[in-house]
Amino acid sequence: MQMNFGKSLRVVLALGVAAASLAAISAPAQAQDGGAVAAGLLGGLAVGALAGAAIAGSAPPPPPPGYGYYAPVYAPPPPRCWFEPQQVWTGYAWVVERVRVCN
Repeated sequence: MQMNFGKSLRVVLALGVAAASLAAISAPAQAQDGGAVAAGLLGGLAVGALAGAAIAGSAPPPPPPGYGYYAPVYAPPPPRCWFEPQQVWTGYAWVVERVRVCN
């Protein structure tokens, strides 16, 4: 029995990041904060990049290629056809028409 811990770890990490972002309480910004706003933005971008990488890497691998041998199939050559002039009765008169003839 093989267990895939990598996938479950990614899911737990993604859920934890989502829960932490929803549970965070932000204080109103003030001009005297110095670099707190910039640090918060950079930290949020870093956590978002980690969560995105964890979610993007969880796609299943492609299926293996199909194996098998397919024997060649015999197909007879197509019929040879040509046009010949023939006399055809139209109901009123005999007319010479080109008629398709195949062997």
